[in-house]
Amino acid sequence: MNHELYIARRMKLDNERQKGSPSLTVALVGIVLAVAVMILSIAIVMGFKGEITGKIMHLDAHLRVTNAALGIDDNYANVNGREVREAIAADSTFMPLVESISLIADKSAILKTDEDFMGIILRGVDGGYDWHYLENKMIEGQTPVVSDTASNNQIVISKIVADRLKLHAGDKVLTYFIDDKIKVRNLTVAGVFETDLEAFDNAYMVGDIGIVQDVNGWHGDMGTQVAINLNNTDDLDADSYHLYSLLAESTVQHESKNLFFVSTTHQNNVAFFAWLQMLDMNVVIILTLMMIVAAFTLISAMLMIVLERIRVIGNFKAMGATNGTIRRIFIFLTGKLILKALLIGNIIGIGLALLQKYCHIIRLDPSSYYMPYVPIQLSVPALVLLNVGIIVVSYLTLLGASHIISTIKPTATMRFE
Repeated sequence: MNHELYIARRMKLDNERQKGSPSLTVALVGIVLAVAVMILSIAIVMGFKGEITGKIMHLDAHLRVTNAALGIDDNYANVNGREVREAIAADSTFMPLVESISLIADKSAILKTDEDFMGIILRGVDGGYDWHYLENKMIEGQTPVVSDTASNNQIVISKIVADRLKLHAGDKVLTYFIDDKIKVRNLTVAGVFETDLEAFDNAYMVGDIGIVQDVNGWHGDMGTQVAINLNNTDDLDADSYHLYSLLAESTVQHESKNLFFVSTTHQNNVAFFAWLQMLDMNVVIILTLMMIVAAFTLISAMLMIVLERIRVIGNFKAMGATNGTIRRIFIFLTGKLILKALLIGNIIGIGLALLQKYCHIIRLDPSSYYMPYVPIQLSVPALVLLNVGIIVVSYLTLLGASHIISTIKPTATMRFE
C-alpha cells in the first residue's frame, strides 16, 4: 500500500483536541449543496429538453415534404401523397428508416357557436397518422376513427378551444372555410385533448383529411404535406437530404411538374429548439459557478486541516519527509471530506430529483413552461461524468492549495500552539 495513503487513512479529519471542527462542517455542507444543486440542474434541464422535444416530435413530423410553392394558394400549392409514397417505397435504403407516413392537409377555418367564434386550423389526416400521443392526452371523449376508405366529420379540439367555445365531446359545431366563397361544414367534436404545448393547442384541431379535400375540391391523394416519422432521429439533416435527393430523382424520371421541399422538425420549430439551447447555456453557467464554490470551499477546508496539524507537518519534516510526500498525505486526507460530501450530495440530489419526478411537488404554469410541473430526467452516464468531473476539479484544486505546506518550516512549528 502507498505509505502516504496509509498515513492519511490513519489520520482523522477532526483535530483530536477539537472534535467537530466548525470549519470542516461548513466545508462539508458547502460541497454537499454544490453537488446537490449540480445534480438537480442537470436533471431538470434534461427533463425540460426531453419533455419538450418529445412533444414536438410527436405533434410535428420528423420530416415534412411540401410543395415548394406552398403558401401561394392552397388550391395550387399542394402535394401528391401517392407520388411521395411511391418514391420512398422504391428506395431500398431510405424505406427501412421510415416508421410511418401520413398525408396531411391543413386548412384555416372559423369555429362558431351561438355565443362565440374562434379562428383555427383544421389539420386533416389520413389513415397513416399516428394517434398514440393524442390518445394519451385526451381528457374527454376519444380520437376519431380515420381511414383511407371512408371519411367522417369528427374532430378533436384542445381544452383551450373547448373552454373558450364551451364545447364538449359529442357537441356539433359550425365550421366556416373561406376561399373564393364561404363553405360551411357541421362537424362533431369527438374528444378534447390537452398537450400543454400552447402553440399547438391554440392553433390546431385534428380530423379526417377528407373534410379538407372536400372543401378544396381535391382528390384523395392531395394534401398540403406528407409527414414522415423515422425510427431514428439522430441525423435528421442527412435523412432530409437523402429524401430530397430521391424525390428530385423521382420527379425527373416521371417528368412530374411538382417540385418538392423537405424540412426537418428542427427547421420547422426553430424557436423551441433555440430555447432548449439556451437552457444548455444556463446549466453550464450553474455548473461553473457551483464548481467555483466547491473549489474555494475545498481550499478553505485544506487550509484549516493544515493549520490544525501544523505541528504534525513540522514533525514529518523533522523526520525527513519531503514536501511532496506531506502534500500527498494531506491531499488524501482532504479527499476523505470530498468523498463524504459526494456521497451525501448524491443522496440528497438524486433523492430530491426522484421525489419531484414521481410526486410532482413543484408545479409550473403550462402556458409559460409547456408542462404542469418541473420535469426530471436522471441519466446514469451524466451522473457518472459529473462525479468524475468533481473529483478531477477537486484534485487539481487541492494540488494547488497544498503548496502552502512547502512554506512551513520545522523550527517554527515546534513553538506553534
